[in-house]
Amino acid sequence: MKELGEWLAHCERLHPKTIDMGLARVHEVAQRLQLRFDCPVVTVAGTNGKGSTCAMLEAIALQAGYRTGVYTSPHLVHFEERCRIAGEIVQPGALVPHFERVEAARQGVTLTYFEFTTLAILSLMAASALDVAILEVGLGGRLDAVNAIDTDCAILTSIDLDHMEYLGPDRESIGREKAGILREGKPAIVSDPMPPHSVLQYAAALGADLWLLGRDFNFSGDKQQWAWAGRGRRYPGLAYPALRGANQLLNASGVLAAFEALRPRLPVTAQAIRNGLAMVELPGRFQIVPGQPTLVLDVAHNPHSVAALTANLDAMGFYPATHAVFGAMADKDLAPMFERIGPLVDRWYFTDLPTPRAAPAQQLAERWQAVPGKRDVPVSTHTGPRDALDSAVAAAEPADRILVFGSFYTVGGVLEKGIPRLAAKHLG
Repeated sequence: MKELGEWLAHCERLHPKTIDMGLARVHEVAQRLQLRFDCPVVTVAGTNGKGSTCAMLEAIALQAGYRTGVYTSPHLVHFEERCRIAGEIVQPGALVPHFERVEAARQGVTLTYFEFTTLAILSLMAASALDVAILEVGLGGRLDAVNAIDTDCAILTSIDLDHMEYLGPDRESIGREKAGILREGKPAIVSDPMPPHSVLQYAAALGADLWLLGRDFNFSGDKQQWAWAGRGRRYPGLAYPALRGANQLLNASGVLAAFEALRPRLPVTAQAIRNGLAMVELPGRFQIVPGQPTLVLDVAHNPHSVAALTANLDAMGFYPATHAVFGAMADKDLAPMFERIGPLVDRWYFTDLPTPRAAPAQQLAERWQAVPGKRDVPVSTHTGPRDALDSAVAAAEPADRILVFGSFYTVGGVLEKGIPRLAAKHLG
């Protein structure tokens, strides 16, 4: 019997393309598997904020006493991180029978790695007696494998430019792709404060129950607490979500709207909301690891998320120097990312990443050097994220901070052996 690692290697060999847009093949295999959920399904799509939104949905539902299932992608270190049941990452062995099911069901149908693994995880979740299933879209929405499952409540987080070679050249076309997860008559929560017109048009044409930020729900806050108001319900005096960052109230507001829309089937108490938001965790999303120097981990990998990261770094207060470990995919729009965060970085450590899609460290360094008006700061290149981090620790003073960002691979590379606790060598 194959182990999980062997199944993943098998999935990588099956299809010549990493991404093959289209749902016909996935639908075919899903039907053969008789894949269906006997509980409410919440599907989350967007450019940024999907992972945070799923984590908050899960944390609140758990506090309300529900048995949750969550599918997110990609993973940071281990593949099985992509699926959590009742708040726990699944064991690799629990996935194996579902890989076997998909393999038996797909005869004559070619699946990509993402499609095969998605179907295996959905098969496990459908067999897990869940009270709620939370599904994060991998890329886009309309043609993503997750969209083979009909949602009971769709959430669209921020919509920005990313994966343009697949989704289209502007926010309107990208929004239209993401709106593909909406369903007729079902709640469609839009937490982007300025959604593309295409999303609103699609929701209206489909007859979805559209919930818009600023119209159907809104939030307000001061330094101590925040409040949410939706259709006929208010939650005053909420503590800020445990996830750091200025954009988390947008995500939390969409989450509360989803629970309000699902109240007839999935009621939650105000206390479950308070506790869930207070306890939510998500590695690699503006994750601050105390130490000397301070370590900041963030999977930001497009201009929109790097702008949010820059604002969050600004809000951290003064550090004598910021050392940045950066690795990224070759297709990323690097110039606006560098222009935004460049003024904060005092030394760059560019790194190779263990995937053919990544830009080599040397190429990243050249792209940084080409930024007009950039700061003249030291630059080095490294063979991997851990090597780059070690060099940053060696160069940093105890009061400095080290930022690791640019990709799940970059952050995952420094988390492979657990969360690093940094102690600069000059502390003796």
